[in-house]
Amino acid sequence: MLEIIAQLCGGIGLFLIGMILMTDSLKEMAGETLRVWLTKFTGTPFKSLCSGIGLTLIVQSSTATTLATIGFVGAGVLSFTQAIGVIIGANIGTTSTGWMVALLGVKFSIATFALPLIALGALLKLLTHGRLALLGFVLAGFGLIFFGIDQLQIAMSGFAKQVDLSIFNYHSFGQKLFLVWIGLIMTVLLQSSSAAITATLAALASTAIDLQQALLLVIGQNIGTVATAVLAVIGGSVNAKRTAAVHVVFNVVSAVFAFFVLLPLFNWAYHHIPSIAAWDEVVIVAAFHTLFSVMGACIFIPLIHQFNDLICKFLPQKTSGVLEILDESNLEIPSVAIIAAEKVAYQSLIQMFEILRRAFQDGATVSPKEFHQLDEVIEQLEAYLEKIVVPEYQQDKQRLTFLLRMMVYMHVLRSDLEGVSYALVIRTQPHIYQVALDFLNILDHYATSLEFLENAEVIDNFKQELANLKHWTDENRATLREEVMQYATLNRLSAARSLKLLAAKRWLDRLIAHTKRLSKVLAER
Repeated sequence: MLEIIAQLCGGIGLFLIGMILMTDSLKEMAGETLRVWLTKFTGTPFKSLCSGIGLTLIVQSSTATTLATIGFVGAGVLSFTQAIGVIIGANIGTTSTGWMVALLGVKFSIATFALPLIALGALLKLLTHGRLALLGFVLAGFGLIFFGIDQLQIAMSGFAKQVDLSIFNYHSFGQKLFLVWIGLIMTVLLQSSSAAITATLAALASTAIDLQQALLLVIGQNIGTVATAVLAVIGGSVNAKRTAAVHVVFNVVSAVFAFFVLLPLFNWAYHHIPSIAAWDEVVIVAAFHTLFSVMGACIFIPLIHQFNDLICKFLPQKTSGVLEILDESNLEIPSVAIIAAEKVAYQSLIQMFEILRRAFQDGATVSPKEFHQLDEVIEQLEAYLEKIVVPEYQQDKQRLTFLLRMMVYMHVLRSDLEGVSYALVIRTQPHIYQVALDFLNILDHYATSLEFLENAEVIDNFKQELANLKHWTDENRATLREEVMQYATLNRLSAARSLKLLAAKRWLDRLIAHTKRLSKVLAER
């Protein structure tokens, strides 16, 4: 018996390792696809639903799709209403694992092909780089999945001979609920609904359990998958909690519908329709799993706006701080974490420009509290960037490199802001103030909102105008210095006041030069 339990645990372990290898590698290979797909194909609830299904099929992980969605909502790329459709679609897409196991894993003995796949995957990983190396992990993961399923089947066959599972009958309402509860516990313990459903299908194929038991277990396993999402968002952002709430409500309502409506319907069809009775039982379970997710979507999609209002009412946005965007859960998918970090960096940059605008235009001073908040955001952003794993996907790698370069110039600009009090001095000298107004005009024309950072043509114009201003100040440096001295003489300024004017002019020159270098980095992106 101990040998059977060890083989059962080993089979589940192999399956889970295979899923992790395959899913993580597919996420890396998908890279920019996640962002492009979610931003372009979520215009309507139906498109959002299809995007959730499609992305989950690509990366073979509803968790990956959900985490990506959380990140994009936090970064303002998606609305929460769009996110609901994607999450519901992800729940449908994740049922593909059941079909893969039903049609390949238990219907055909492919364990003999699993080991060569693992070997081929390992060779690709060792001998190649980039996407081919990731493909190696995908193949190795795929092989481990089916080798694990084969071990599960063998263990379940031995288990069925030694343990009579018919004691878990389903004649009463309470007994049915007990089986649902067992399915839920299986998912919580394994931390994977895919692994729990695979174990159920292997047990069914090995006749350790019957069809009715398998259907009840699957209902519980579908509810149990929300446990992972709930645990993941403890201490997380409001967006993460709202997403988990969508998971919980959708899965529970779908399970209730499946238990009271779909389960009796399937049982009736299985016993009264010969063509359905001829189906393999593992295929029936896979179809049941998919159908009750689809039926749940049919209930929720027409009510998506009301669902959105309900979730937002119970989980209101208490803070609008920029740090809400830096959700730790986004780190699971580097491309999403990079987008979130970009959003925070851009908002901090716009805030710095706003401080300069207020100082030059209105003569406003900056409070220590505002500086402290800005410093906190930059500090948290740097800590967040340190946690992002360098992605394999080249475009994501370039975006991360750009962000790190941008952080250098953000620090330089933040250092320049320490001398923002010079703006008040500059306002007293007409010639220097005119240069400051030219600089301010460029900022007002281009850098007032995040949208300008997404437009290559606008950034090029921004860079060119700053370059022209920098060139003019370089050529007229001596003339402007002379104008300052003449102004000091005519207005009988003290030596200390004259020196302060010259220091203010040098500060403005540095500010223009540093902003111009930053614009070059932005343009290179």
